[in-house]
Amino acid sequence: MHQKSAKTSVKIHELIASRWSPRAFDADKTVSRDNLTALLEAARWAPSCFNDQPWRYIVCDKASDAAAWQNGLAVIAEKNRLWAKNAPVLLLAVAMGNFNHNGKANRWAMYDTGAASVSLCLQATALGLIVHQMGGFDADLARQTFKLPEDCTPMAMMAVGYQAEAAILADDFQAAEQAERSRAALEQRFYLGQWGEAFK
Repeated sequence: MHQKSAKTSVKIHELIASRWSPRAFDADKTVSRDNLTALLEAARWAPSCFNDQPWRYIVCDKASDAAAWQNGLAVIAEKNRLWAKNAPVLLLAVAMGNFNHNGKANRWAMYDTGAASVSLCLQATALGLIVHQMGGFDADLARQTFKLPEDCTPMAMMAVGYQAEAAILADDFQAAEQAERSRAALEQRFYLGQWGEAFK
């Protein structure tokens, strides 16, 4: 399988360096219930403001509920469906808009849900699984399909499974799959003491 370890300025943990977002999923390899539960446990133990845990995940496991999985696939943007159709598990990450303890608006809910999703992705990497998060989905259709409450925001669809060879993908996806990973230089995104003072 194609591995793309991050090229970093200093050494970071291999789990973080090796996590990336492939599109080539092995359609014949299911995710065990134990491994799926481990991903959700990793998300469950993420930090959150007031320990409110504003994240919710709709789990669509093709092996145990093909109809739910088909619903998950249907809300994904057409171009993403071309490769997501091979993922055995689809997740919908949702952020609840209000705090549990006082019902007031929780402006950190999206931030915290993102933290939970990163924890889930790192646990997946540790288990030899891959995750590809997608903003390309129909949030309104997801609301309707999964009967979401009003006070929440559908954040991302996530494809989960085992990596396959890039050759199974269409040519344009293959190019992205095999391209070198890149990030902006550290000093372009991280500042020392005040805005614009590059961290060096």
